[in-house]
Amino acid sequence: MSPLRKTGAFAAALTAAFAAAYGVGSAVAPVDGGRTQETAHASMADDDGHGAQEPTTAHAPAGLQVTENGYTLDLETTSLPAGARTTLRFVVRDAEGAPVTGYRTEHGKQLHLIVASRELTAYRHLHPTRAADGTWSTPVELPEAGGYRVFADFTPAAAKEGLTLGSDLAVTGRYAAHALPSPATTATVDGYTVRLDGALTPGRESDLTFTVSRAGRPVTTLQPYLGAHGHLVALRSGDLAYLHVHPHEEAKGTTPSGPEVTFTATTPTPGTYRLFLDFKVADKVHTAAFTTTTTGQGH
Repeated sequence: MSPLRKTGAFAAALTAAFAAAYGVGSAVAPVDGGRTQETAHASMADDDGHGAQEPTTAHAPAGLQVTENGYTLDLETTSLPAGARTTLRFVVRDAEGAPVTGYRTEHGKQLHLIVASRELTAYRHLHPTRAADGTWSTPVELPEAGGYRVFADFTPAAAKEGLTLGSDLAVTGRYAAHALPSPATTATVDGYTVRLDGALTPGRESDLTFTVSRAGRPVTTLQPYLGAHGHLVALRSGDLAYLHVHPHEEAKGTTPSGPEVTFTATTPTPGTYRLFLDFKVADKVHTAAFTTTTTGQGH
């Protein structure tokens, strides 16, 4: 199915998803409080507080585009049921519509797949497998109904730079609204406590340091995960713009295995962001989530 036809298929699937939620007696509301995805993009505020225009492909942050530089993220799975383990399938197509089968390896994988709810309360970092015909697939279980965004982060073998393409996914079932968690500098997950030091400044590179502890003691047994001792994804609240972050080789004054992991992030605009830190201990990956707001005006 072509990307153009797939757009119509997604619209139908999204309508069916919301209708299903209504059918079980629970109202389905857009996660932006009544705004559509398009108006959410168009109403991003600039430094003067005026509504900015819809970002162009050339200047838009990563993840807002389904097509960029001749490549298109084509979801074959446009809706999934909440709470059920099922399979998500998609294809990356080139400018001629042919499936892409050649990729460069980045951070240990040819493609990284992020799935996040528009309310940023559900998050999955997945590594799908690719069939010979270029179709990617991965098992996934999403916990709650509503709108989701799927991000494919990859570098085609024929391209000089990596891309992050995004497309919408509907998850059907009983919908319950969730507020974005309040900003905090600590998070707990699976018995671990993670502290965040540093702040995001619009238009500038910002260092973010995460310190992992357990029962009050620093964790110095962090294992390599995707080429570093941690992996960080940052998403902007509202439109879910995807930020590129880069890990430092080693946090100053610490051992390579923790307790600190430091990243550099560049924030395009003022706003609220959700940070998802993956770290690995004893062969298990844990994800700590933070809400943070930008400080200062940058350059």
